[in-house]
Amino acid sequence: MPVRITRIYTGTGDDGTTGLGDFSRTRKTDSRLQAYADADEAGAVIGLAITLGGLDNEVVALLRRVQNDLFDVGADLCLPLATEYKYEPLRVQERWVDELEKAVDHYNENLSKLTTFVLAGGTPGAAYLHQARTVVRRAERSVWAAIEEYGTSLEGGVNLLAAKYLNRLSDLLFVLARYANREVGDVLWQPGGGRDAT
Repeated sequence: MPVRITRIYTGTGDDGTTGLGDFSRTRKTDSRLQAYADADEAGAVIGLAITLGGLDNEVVALLRRVQNDLFDVGADLCLPLATEYKYEPLRVQERWVDELEKAVDHYNENLSKLTTFVLAGGTPGAAYLHQARTVVRRAERSVWAAIEEYGTSLEGGVNLLAAKYLNRLSDLLFVLARYANREVGDVLWQPGGGRDAT
């Protein structure tokens, strides 16, 4: 179904509320809104990685699909679960999670084994992907907060697969950041910051 944006500003949110996908109104501090706002931010950071990161074309194509998926995650989160809908809603699917797992396995296959934690850095692409990973982790936590508030029932709940998707996406972004650093090497954590023990 095409989306038509005819006005950039409406003023309807000036009272501190916003509309959900079922046309109900909720406060702008609602946990459900926080969750899809964080997913939107994750997509924006991935856009930086695509635009400025110097990533391989194959990785860019994957990340473009992920950006679309994140909008779909937002569409899912903004529409409370229900037993019946006037129109079939867009929902995160289990196969999306499976696709992420396959991508993780593909890009992780030839990476060196880790012996410590990895810091953000190395190439620009890796740094942006690590930033995206942390935002996705926050989005996942926000979805869990919404699940704690609204549950997962078909009477106003939240789709559990949205949280699962974000969990796997953060794994993928970690692996893709390492993949972006495969020629320069990971920036590794040194406990104590590399200071002398004295």
